[in-house]
Amino acid sequence: MDDLSTEQQTSSAQHKLTRAEQVELYYWMQLTRTLDEMTVALWKQGRGVGGMFSQRGHEAISVGSGYALGPDDVVAPMHRDHGCYLLRGLTPRRIVGNLLGRAHGVSRGRDANMHGVGDLNFNLIGFISHLPQSLPVALGAAMSFTYRKEPRVAMTYVGDGSTSEGLFHETLNLAALFQAPYVLIVENNQYAYSTPLAQQMTVEHIADRAAAYNIPSAIVDGNDVEAVYAVTKTAIDRARNGGGPSLIEAKTMRMMGHAIHDGAEYVPSELLAEWEKRDPVQTYAKRLIESGIIDQVELDEIKQRCAVEITDAIEFTEQSPFPAPETVTEGVYAP
Repeated sequence: MDDLSTEQQTSSAQHKLTRAEQVELYYWMQLTRTLDEMTVALWKQGRGVGGMFSQRGHEAISVGSGYALGPDDVVAPMHRDHGCYLLRGLTPRRIVGNLLGRAHGVSRGRDANMHGVGDLNFNLIGFISHLPQSLPVALGAAMSFTYRKEPRVAMTYVGDGSTSEGLFHETLNLAALFQAPYVLIVENNQYAYSTPLAQQMTVEHIADRAAAYNIPSAIVDGNDVEAVYAVTKTAIDRARNGGGPSLIEAKTMRMMGHAIHDGAEYVPSELLAEWEKRDPVQTYAKRLIESGIIDQVELDEIKQRCAVEITDAIEFTEQSPFPAPETVTEGVYAP
């Protein structure tokens, strides 16, 4: 089976991050973490509307992979990819507005969740709740680029459980057949809702499934933002230059339940404690400080900046109106 490991090493050398880019990566991860912590707090206080999915533990995946995209590329993130939504241009006000069902939210109050938070002005396809239905939608975008001979790439994400769905395999087969400029990130966070990986499949690595379709694959530490960036940049460059699709398995841990209502009592506490030591935001901050890229003062300033941005988004949203009842049939397919 072809893999991306050698290419990834080359990519890391060719696309070495500057100090400014490293600091920027940290900012986006910290902003994502702050958004997560503050919105989880809202729901625990009874101020939330609809559902709430925590992204804690996934920040390096959504930010590292999203950072590798070009401005004309298309991406279809999932419900745990807030960092990618923010990177692509959705403001905290619009995201929090969507979570709280307000008229200024991305779906204009039609959904109080992360469903449908797309904006094609940013080449951002909204999340389709029933996984892995985003896969063929993103593949359609990728195939359109091939037909129009445009040097663009489509990228999307699924969780580990989705890789056992029929649509996952149908999409990979079609992507390989047409050598589509398509990158798939599998966020292996160890649990499909409450089902651990060992009870979902017998393969050791989800990336191994790509071999059945002759698709190059890679396994990456999903808690290392620079590693995620490097392997994704390799796959994107390869796809853009006619090399076809790639599958990247990013291994991490879902640090909270499936959604805010789920206490995740089924996850062993010692497993969570072990992964907490590898927290993607904290470990990257430590790496930047130890390497002299940033100091504690600048780190604290970034944290404060993120807190101000998310606090503003929450305060603005809670003072903003819900959509007018008479508009309920506008912008929906079946009024």
